Amino acid sequence: MRLDDLDPTQHARDLGSGGGGGGGFGLLGLLPLLLGRGMGCGGIALIGIVALVYFAIGGGGGMLGTTGGSAGKSPTAGQSGASVCQATPERLEACRVMTSTEQTWGPIFEAAGKRYTPATINFFTGGAQTGCGAATSAVGPFYCPGDNGVYLDTAFFGELERRFGAKGDFARDYVIAHEVGHHVQNLLGTSGEVSRAQAQGSRTEGNRLSVLLELQADCYAGVWAGRNRNRLEPGDIEEGMTAANAIGDDTLQKEAQGRVVPDSFTHGTSAQRMQWLKRGLDSGDPAQCDTFAAAS
Repeated sequence: MRLDDLDPTQHARDLGSGGGGGGGFGLLGLLPLLLGRGMGCGGIALIGIVALVYFAIGGGGGMLGTTGGSAGKSPTAGQSGASVCQATPERLEACRVMTSTEQTWGPIFEAAGKRYTPATINFFTGGAQTGCGAATSAVGPFYCPGDNGVYLDTAFFGELERRFGAKGDFARDYVIAHEVGHHVQNLLGTSGEVSRAQAQGSRTEGNRLSVLLELQADCYAGVWAGRNRNRLEPGDIEEGMTAANAIGDDTLQKEAQGRVVPDSFTHGTSAQRMQWLKRGLDSGDPAQCDTFAAAS
């Protein structure tokens, strides 16, 4: 995807390295519940790029746990500004994606009579304190509604390519745009509505709502790409579809244990993730991303 002409976002921070961790329902503890067995960190990261949302703002008990942090607490202070983005090529790419999402979602919100407040991208190594608590690299890229932050350890991108065959810049860009999709949901109040519904329902119902939230974020990532179609290069769409296919719940569960458990899905099947990414890309219209209405 051609983004070289864009300045990196000003909304970036370097949180350095940290221990992270904490108790509660971290992904290391959650996976046995979802899959019935353990996995390596790559599988942990990919089990749900943002399964965090269900637990951090929903009724799941706190994906990041409570040790070392709590919802609403500001992240550890660190270097901020566009200079943070210049440290590595991977960071620069991520920051340019963020700039592009800001330029895309700003006018969409304005047309709807709303104001778009950009998310901050936070780079860390190993672990970090966030507005949702303590996190480690094992969580993978995620969005924290407590501080409107996208959190990224860029080492994840190497894992995305090596372990799951999701190669190319657009595969990486899709991951970031998906996280921004969760930011859009937070600004629109969708995440809060899902959180309240999850708190009142069963775990199975909570998982179902989580799937719809994640698929909508996929669709929003597609909307971003669709509105920047002139920047897409040959093979980009295929790269995005490969990544969406690789991180479907059914694909991950089948690879991990040889069978799938639909009631435990939190992000949707590979087919669903590709479908909603493509729907957003083809339409460029966020109104086409109402996964909740489609499921009713």
